[in-house]
Amino acid sequence: MRVVMFGYQTWGHRTLKALLDSEHDVVMVVTHPKSEHAYEKIWSDSVAELAEEHGVPVVIRNRPDDEELFQLLKDADPDIIVANNWRTWIPPRVYTLPPHGTLNVHDSLLPKYAGFSPLIWALINGEPEVGVTAHLMDEVLDAGDIVRQESVAVGPKDTATDLFHKTVDLIAPVTIGALDLIASGRTDFTKQDRSQATFFHKRAEEDIRINWSWPAEDLERLVRAQSAPYPAAFTFHKGRRLEVLGAVVSEGRYGGTPGRIFYREGDGVVIVAGADARTGRNHGLAVTRVRTEDGRELPAAEYFTSMGGYLTERP
Repeated sequence: MRVVMFGYQTWGHRTLKALLDSEHDVVMVVTHPKSEHAYEKIWSDSVAELAEEHGVPVVIRNRPDDEELFQLLKDADPDIIVANNWRTWIPPRVYTLPPHGTLNVHDSLLPKYAGFSPLIWALINGEPEVGVTAHLMDEVLDAGDIVRQESVAVGPKDTATDLFHKTVDLIAPVTIGALDLIASGRTDFTKQDRSQATFFHKRAEEDIRINWSWPAEDLERLVRAQSAPYPAAFTFHKGRRLEVLGAVVSEGRYGGTPGRIFYREGDGVVIVAGADARTGRNHGLAVTRVRTEDGRELPAAEYFTSMGGYLTERP
């Protein structure tokens, strides 16, 4: 099939590579300009450069809603559009232009985790698995019929970085498998159960600040979800920002004022967290490694031994 691809960053790059390696013909690529947003500089392989290396025409747009682009799309005469990590709304006259419409490739197990940063949100929320879904685009964001979907398990020590590498390897089989099904004439795909749908917004500074009233189990997942190269989870200690780079749930149970520093347990320094509403139990978060405002990374015990005191919610 003749394919126009809409994509951005590493997800789009990996999708384009899969298309170029397949029997399908990529006739044009539409991608975003480079962004200085903290999250958009992560996993930022260039879709434009890969397309140009293979002689594929490239169009740069923030939004795909102008007349010039629409005419270019009509001239390209695609059988289908494939979109992956496209960051703005695609109007109906664009996604319905090709005979087979638009196939969107999304990094979650739809209908769960539509929207932004699905891997991070899924890890924070304790999901047992994550995955990749290829679905046909319609008027509701990430809600069209599912053509192909694959999942991988979330391990007890997995970080968001680990889950990125696990799921990015699913892009090629999910995308090309879905295209092959469509090319074969198949039209009966799986409708999404909208009663199971969840939607999450783009990550922001407030989403990575530690709230010590959360249970330790939830905070430990937050730290793993904000693994490098993502911005690290942080708190404030004596008015200074302190990033938490490593943490485990304490072996013992601790009560008291959330955010209070207790004592050393193994390789960590135990900080009181909130009680788990599901179990009624209260464990501390044993912080093992931190980074200070001046960029020093050091064991938490070394830092707190020299500084002491309470952790505060705001500077």
